[in-house]
Amino acid sequence: MGAREAAPSVGPDQAYEAVDDFVREQLAEMGLPGAAVVVVKDGVPVHSAAFGRADDSGRPMTADTPVLLASATKSLTTVAVLQQVEAGRLRLDEPVQTYLPWFTLRDSRASQITVRHLLHQASGMAARDTAFEGSFAQGPEALEEGVRALAGSPLAGAPGEAFGYANANFNILGLLVQTVSGQPFGDYIRQEVFEPLGMTNSHPTRAAARADGAAAGHSRWFGSFWQQTEVPAPTTGMPSATMYASANDLGQELIMLLDEGQYRDRRLLEPGSVRTMLEPGVQVDGSKMYAMGWFTRPLVESVPPAESAGGAGGDLPLLAEHQGEWGNSHTYLAMVPSSGLGLALVINANDTSAPSRLKAIDTNILRILHSQEPVPAVVHEDWLQQYSWAVALALLLAELLSLWLALRVLLSGPHANAGRKRLLVVGLAALALDAFALWLCFIYAPARFDTNSAVIIRQFPDVGVMLVPVLGLALLWSLPRTVLLLLKSRSGRTMPTSSMRADSESQHSL
Repeated sequence: MGAREAAPSVGPDQAYEAVDDFVREQLAEMGLPGAAVVVVKDGVPVHSAAFGRADDSGRPMTADTPVLLASATKSLTTVAVLQQVEAGRLRLDEPVQTYLPWFTLRDSRASQITVRHLLHQASGMAARDTAFEGSFAQGPEALEEGVRALAGSPLAGAPGEAFGYANANFNILGLLVQTVSGQPFGDYIRQEVFEPLGMTNSHPTRAAARADGAAAGHSRWFGSFWQQTEVPAPTTGMPSATMYASANDLGQELIMLLDEGQYRDRRLLEPGSVRTMLEPGVQVDGSKMYAMGWFTRPLVESVPPAESAGGAGGDLPLLAEHQGEWGNSHTYLAMVPSSGLGLALVINANDTSAPSRLKAIDTNILRILHSQEPVPAVVHEDWLQQYSWAVALALLLAELLSLWLALRVLLSGPHANAGRKRLLVVGLAALALDAFALWLCFIYAPARFDTNSAVIIRQFPDVGVMLVPVLGLALLWSLPRTVLLLLKSRSGRTMPTSSMRADSESQHSL
């Protein structure tokens, strides 16, 4: 049975008005600073709107305001890679080491990783072992340095075996483009992608984006208020997560892809390359798959929730989408090739404790565009992610209490036997607290969220401001505290003997 066409059944103007009303409602309800949305259809932009503010100065958000794309960046890198494939400089099934002979990981199977594996997020690398988000590097050499730094990373599985999302896959792809094209990746993207598409408010670097009035990012602090927040956007991650673009510019990218590589009088890709890009390549979960820089799944938003839950996915149009999640921005790109519909949404904020709330905005806009009512957001994140700030606060208070107790004991007078027991209890309890904090931050949470502690600190700024002193106390104070408590215990142990000798001598002198 052929795929159902996914065109809105209500009038376009009514649908776009409903989208704007919904976005305004979400901004008011959630307190979001700003957003911009663009809809394209049949090769032209049909709707563009912006809401709220770009930064704390009150500067209005516009559809031309650059926003940090996060992982929505990957679709742009895919275009660059396929351009080089068309030029014959890259081959999809050629190993990475053909182009980067020095490329290696802490696993001999790294020699089997191909360009296609990277595009399909199936290289075997894991996000937590290859994260770069804690870096601040901005220089043009940072991209190669970041890829070379992967040499100590393990593989979580065999290349091509299964889906495993890792920004490193696309950072390597960016370096491949840089290597075979003979020019810095940022220059290539600007000249071969942004300029032909007329993406005048898109930039490969943070400095260029800021010079063009980029929106300031915001994070939700302590689950209660939005704060303008600086989060690293290093050049190391340019091909995977740290480029900037406006909503209008993203609409132009969507028009090109929906027209199979053609944009006005310029052809950026051949139709076969676009079809290859959007062909599902590896299973993610359920009906969701990963193509090349795009997730694909049935467009369940085109039917009532009860019908989509009833297993009608095989009869629904294909949706290609990609969200971008950073510590202080949220972006979304979506295409329905069968109907020529494209959607771009940028929000200059993110709630890392519950990003599903913002993801619900993405899917509800799709629902509205397909004549369906929006549905309430369902928070999917577990308690540790939702209340990570509270856990970090509890750890900080516990560490400060432990510090106070230890100092109080250390600064007190000599101890008898009961006092020495108190020293032992304080010392062991403090060590247990330190061990728990280190286990939670370096072992449990990284494994739970498939990342590392540096990324947690940088991408969860409200958590980071409390975890840094917690880790400082647990790592730097635990050893001197233990030594001082032991010395105090030893000095206290000799005191009763000295006192007894002094009393004995006093009695003899009488």
